[in-house]
Amino acid sequence: MSLLGTPARTGAAHRIAALAEDALGTPLPVRLRAWDGSETGPSGAPVVVLRSRRALRRLLWQPGELALAQAYITGELDVEGDLAEGLRTVWAAARERGAHAPRLTLADRARAVGEAARLGAIGPRPPVPVSQARLRGGRHTKARDRAAISHHYDLSNDFYRLLLDDTMAYSCGYWTAEDTDPADAQRAKLELICRKLGLTPGARLLDIGCGWGSLTLYAAEQHKAQVTAVTLAREQAAYVREQVRARGLEQRVEVVCQDYRDITGSAYDAVATVEMGEHVGDAEYPAFAAALHRMVRPEGRVLVQQMSRGANAPGGGAFIEAYIAPDMHMRPLGDTVGLLEAAGLEVRSTESMREHYVRTVAAWHQTLERRWDDVVALVGTETARVWRLYLVGGALAFEEGRMGVDQILSVRRDRAGASGLDLSEAADWYRNLEER
Repeated sequence: MSLLGTPARTGAAHRIAALAEDALGTPLPVRLRAWDGSETGPSGAPVVVLRSRRALRRLLWQPGELALAQAYITGELDVEGDLAEGLRTVWAAARERGAHAPRLTLADRARAVGEAARLGAIGPRPPVPVSQARLRGGRHTKARDRAAISHHYDLSNDFYRLLLDDTMAYSCGYWTAEDTDPADAQRAKLELICRKLGLTPGARLLDIGCGWGSLTLYAAEQHKAQVTAVTLAREQAAYVREQVRARGLEQRVEVVCQDYRDITGSAYDAVATVEMGEHVGDAEYPAFAAALHRMVRPEGRVLVQQMSRGANAPGGGAFIEAYIAPDMHMRPLGDTVGLLEAAGLEVRSTESMREHYVRTVAAWHQTLERRWDDVVALVGTETARVWRLYLVGGALAFEEGRMGVDQILSVRRDRAGASGLDLSEAADWYRNLEER
């Protein structure tokens, strides 16, 4: 008997598991516990807990990743123990199933609906969690892009202070050793970017999508560059301006809150865009690449650090696009290289940092869990669960190679074809990075 007196083989968990196995065409890879206390599935496997019939109702209305994410975010569905192991198990089963999943007939669907009715899961469509993005207007209009950026980056500076280290760098770090401190990994990444860009005192750097100013402040302080920092997020702009004043960098740093399409400056010695290109959009990227070419002087350098994804999954996925980064677009590295070259830039170096992102995201997740109560007090349980799912899922995506991140260094040649690069300087890019 189940905890509530339900016969062991007729409890909700067994009935739901039977439906899931029909849909998957394979035994359930996780253990399932339902709201009535019934439980089934392989012992020792991660335990998925359906706390409410509403989780099943979400899947009936919208089968797939987004409904599962919504159920988790609202607490209707949970995973006991290691969430990463639960996701890893489910994704491994999905990969193994691949294209061999059975096609559900109308009879199969009718049986599923009937079973759901007997379980009391039939009803109106559950409301969308309040933390889901609600954008209006055409994709990648300036107004919609502003709203998309605000949804993620204007959550609050206090939240990101809780999540990030003291560099406030919200991008992949560069880990020079197993025991590298997360802040040191970020400083190593910033130094590597400055070296690849060849920054010297007085060099004019344009930082597009500057975030909370980690590169801007580092380049101004450590390399004495003259930096123009651009962001669409008001909270970020306010934070960077505050840091500029506090560090006495007013003569070296200008902070501009605007769309990259409104940048009028040109002839910069160097242009950097660190994990901002994912927000540009697929159709808009050629114009973005052309703008990078226009903004840098002949023999100047452009560094793009950007996430990539396989050809069959170019976006961020339903959950990420609904809750984290609406309208984002990622593509294979080679496609981005081709777009930069088509704009007239010569790509001189690409470097994969995929494994570095596994460690970076894991560090953020550890901080989130350590400061869980503070995060919940600041943004609420639902948003905290969004971020837990995002960070755990993101680390796994990089670990398993479904996503990548790359640094792409390009130059704008002059009319004679000169690149401005010293052929020997690359040997010094990685020297003593750990000391930074």
